[in-house]
Amino acid sequence: MRHLKKGNHLGRTASHKKALMRNMAAQVIEHKEINTTLAKAKELRKYVERMITYGKRGSVHHRRLAFRFLQNKEAVKTLFEEIAPAFEERNGGYTRIIKLGNRKGDNAEMSIIQLVGFETLSEEKKTKEKKEKQTKKTEEPKEEVKAEKKAKKKEETVVEEKVENNAEVEVKPEENESAKPQTEKEEQSQTKSDNEEKPKEA
Repeated sequence: MRHLKKGNHLGRTASHKKALMRNMAAQVIEHKEINTTLAKAKELRKYVERMITYGKRGSVHHRRLAFRFLQNKEAVKTLFEEIAPAFEERNGGYTRIIKLGNRKGDNAEMSIIQLVGFETLSEEKKTKEKKEKQTKKTEEPKEEVKAEKKAKKKEETVVEEKVENNAEVEVKPEENESAKPQTEKEEQSQTKSDNEEKPKEA
């Protein structure tokens, strides 16, 4: 019999379940909504709403109680300064669970647990993240194109230098060829002059 055994244990030990609820509650306070299984969302709702009631009371004692459970200074700060003032006129029902259908891998029921009244903030965050991703995607190809252009310029300069060197090498043999006939003519003229001088000596 389940005497005095409230809630769903989620197949975990007491310490593991407490750590899970602590982390998920901090994530809900920070991001205003999270995706999780339906069983976890139903169990998490109790903890998140208790933290919000602590925030609405606003005393140092309740701030310490919230920190004792959350163990996260930033989450406690957002809870007391941002979330609790928004629920001053609301008596309970601070969270909403939206069913999303079953997960493909293990067929678990999925859901969104979100804070009521903070839907627009979460949507704005999503749009900002999408824009940032798009800008990153557009910037990366630009950098690649620039790198390719630089590489092409380097290759072109190397090719031009090689062409210039080849042209210089081709010009040098022509000069040598033009120099050779002159030497041959000089040799012929010298032989003729020698031949002419020999009969005179005879």
